[in-house]
Amino acid sequence: MSRLTLGNVVKVTAAVVFWPLLAYLVLVVGAVRKDVRTVLEGLVYAGAFSVAVFVLDGFWGLPALLALTAMGASGVRAWHLRDLWLPARRRWWKRDPVVTATVVEGARAPYAVAVEGAQDLSSTVARVRTVADLNRRRLPGDTHRTVQRICQVLDDVIAAERREPTGDPRFEYELDAMARRYLPAVLTHYLAIAPSRVQERQPDGRTPVEELTEQLRILAVQADALDASRHRRLTAELSTTGNFLREKYGHHQPEVVEHRGP
Repeated sequence: MSRLTLGNVVKVTAAVVFWPLLAYLVLVVGAVRKDVRTVLEGLVYAGAFSVAVFVLDGFWGLPALLALTAMGASGVRAWHLRDLWLPARRRWWKRDPVVTATVVEGARAPYAVAVEGAQDLSSTVARVRTVADLNRRRLPGDTHRTVQRICQVLDDVIAAERREPTGDPRFEYELDAMARRYLPAVLTHYLAIAPSRVQERQPDGRTPVEELTEQLRILAVQADALDASRHRRLTAELSTTGNFLREKYGHHQPEVVEHRGP
């Protein structure tokens, strides 16, 4: 972005030409931009300058020092507040891609976005499973099995989301955070520790092995909770649909006519 525009050049030129009135610049900027805080700050500089020039006698000593201080402070603050009165202009070659990207994203169907997100999550979970397999000997106890179980549960939930998105932002956030952040972070942080130090006690009294085991246990519980939440939602939606159909069409069921032979 560049501030070299015709309007900004005119403003800077005017500030230079009328530099004796520099103490009023912040006040003018605040008034034009309707910024209350800037106006109040500008009143301080303008008031000090006015007192020095119109109230105190003499052009030297304290009046001159006060006037120059007000001018200098106002000039410095005007530069700090340059975004208010010297706005930058985005380069033309940087504008169009942003607009185009916004239009394209807005035009995409929500279902397509959900499916693509689910496919990306599946790839993320697959990478976690691969890392766990490659480092199986470094994972203590049953932690490798725990990672695999978490990945399997997440895979099942992600596949179900791909078939039928819930449309619940909170559920989607929790699933995304589990697959992209929490599970990969726990595994990566543990594997970054030297094998010779995984049994060392930390300030909290736990070893890295104990931390890994505990955190994976928490993630396993959360993965099961996500799976159960989705099943409860689907069951509730099915019951809601059934109640609607029974209320709307239940009383229109045709009567069964018994056919009697001759």
